[in-house]
Amino acid sequence: MPKRRLVLITGMSGSGKTTLAGLFKDRSYRVLTMGDVIRDLAHEQGIEPTPANLGRLAREIRTEGGPAAVADKCVEKLITLSDEKIVVDGIRSMEEVDIFSGSFGVDLVAVFASPETRYHRLRERHRMDDPVDWKAFRARDERELGFSLSRAIALADHMVVNERGLDDLAQEFRKLLSRLERG
Repeated sequence: MPKRRLVLITGMSGSGKTTLAGLFKDRSYRVLTMGDVIRDLAHEQGIEPTPANLGRLAREIRTEGGPAAVADKCVEKLITLSDEKIVVDGIRSMEEVDIFSGSFGVDLVAVFASPETRYHRLRERHRMDDPVDWKAFRARDERELGFSLSRAIALADHMVVNERGLDDLAQEFRKLLSRLERG
């Protein structure tokens, strides 16, 4: 029996990963967000979800459990689900991809947007863990690249460029979905 397939989404903060995941959700895919694992742990531990606290918690989890510790927690949840179409938003390393591919077939999709575009998006979305200035933005990029995010982006099976807005992203999504459905 073939393994269930997952669509794994990677990219830098503000590139449009969650927006792309939302387009999948609109097509009846179940979406699991890796960052929610970190935010949920912060909530369980009574830690305020500031950028610094979430970054520290993400590093601690990976230091204690290895580079794929967050993926391990996601796989535990995914194997209990019966959904056939699943997207995992927020892949940070090839070690995480390897954890998912041990239990599922995977298609890794990288979303790209320039640093300037990403910075403006993060400033506009007003999430508590978003950077307050350019220096904090660059520090967050460096932290995420330290998790080997660049390898996951470089080794992705599919690339989606997201520079111009929702209409263009929707068009890129339709092309991606066609490629994924062809197998």
